Amino acid sequence: MAKERLAGREQRLSYQRAVNAGVKIAFGTNAGVYPHGWNGKQFKYMVKFGLSPMQAIQSATISAADLLGWKTKVGSIAPGKFADLIAVKNDPLADITTLENVPFVMKGGEVVKNELGVK
Repeated sequence: MAKERLAGREQRLSYQRAVNAGVKIAFGTNAGVYPHGWNGKQFKYMVKFGLSPMQAIQSATISAADLLGWKTKVGSIAPGKFADLIAVKNDPLADITTLENVPFVMKGGEVVKNELGVK
């Protein structure tokens, strides 16, 4: 536990240094470390340790697409791009934890989760 606390502290400090230096951040997942679907909980920590809510969202969209070399295919909503998107009930810019509960998911233009009743 002591080693985890030290490693976690160093990880947060390194993250803050990267954010302060202007390093472009790409949202990722450690899905093998925690249950699938919990990755949205990472946004609040990204904001807590330096990113604005918009920067955190961009880390999972346009910034990730750019860093992966897929900017022409994904990362924003535009004709010809993959139609993968989510919708939430509240404004994630006002409360980033809104992204922890995603009631609507579209993948490849097909609705795969619809708890909002969107037609």
